[in-house]
This record gives sequence, structure tokens and C-alpha cells, in this order.
Amino acid sequence: MSKMKSFEELKKIRDQVKANMTLRDDNEQNIKVLVGMATCGIAAGARTTFNAMVEETRALGLDNVTFIMTGCMGSCYAEPTVEVQVPGQEPILYGYVSAEKGREIVAKHLKNGELVPDMIIGRPFENA
Repeated sequence: MSKMKSFEELKKIRDQVKANMTLRDDNEQNIKVLVGMATCGIAAGARTTFNAMVEETRALGLDNVTFIMTGCMGSCYAEPTVEVQVPGQEPILYGYVSAEKGREIVAKHLKNGELVPDMIIGRPFENA
């Protein structure tokens, strides 16, 4: 790890952290995107998927989306998994979500309200 060289570098890091804090803005009207970040998800590439989806959301100017890193969602066989919760609608669980497919979910589902049927693996895990 390199040493910080200037006050400007520290301010830049602070600004990045502040920008990322908005990812957890828990506005009830926001679309919520949960990305499974348990060991199985991380091993399958969930961090890359998460980052790609956040970047695509910002690139499209969507400010009504809250990203949440979560633990196991009960579908380890289909990692990385992403659950999309649109207020007033049933949650949708997507599986095998690569970075590229994550960007597609953002462009179609989050921006235009279109489901991406070939990636839907079912309903989210529910506790009995």
C-alpha cells in the first residue's frame, strides 16, 4: 500500500467515500438492488458485478437506485446473484450475473422497467 503524498489526495479519497455512501441511501421510493456478497458470491465475481452495476447506474444518471451488499440469498448454485426490488412489485432474482449482464439489468430493468427473462432464476429466498 502506498503512502499518501498530499492533502489533495486525502480530499479525493474523502470525496470518493462520500459518493459511495449514497449507494446506501435507504429512500423507500428507491429501487433496491441487493447483490449477494457471501463467500460463494465473491468467489464467483460478485464484486465486479456490483461495481459494474453501480458504474452503469451512474452513467445512465439514475438517482433512484439503492445498492446493498448482502449475504447469502439461498441460490449459491447461480452466483453471482442480484435481487431487484421495485417499490410496489414482486422482487426479481437474477442469477449468473456477470459484469456485462449486470449492466444489461441496469439498462433494461432499472431504467426501462423491462425484465431480463433469460437471467431470472426465480423468487428470492424466503425464511420459513
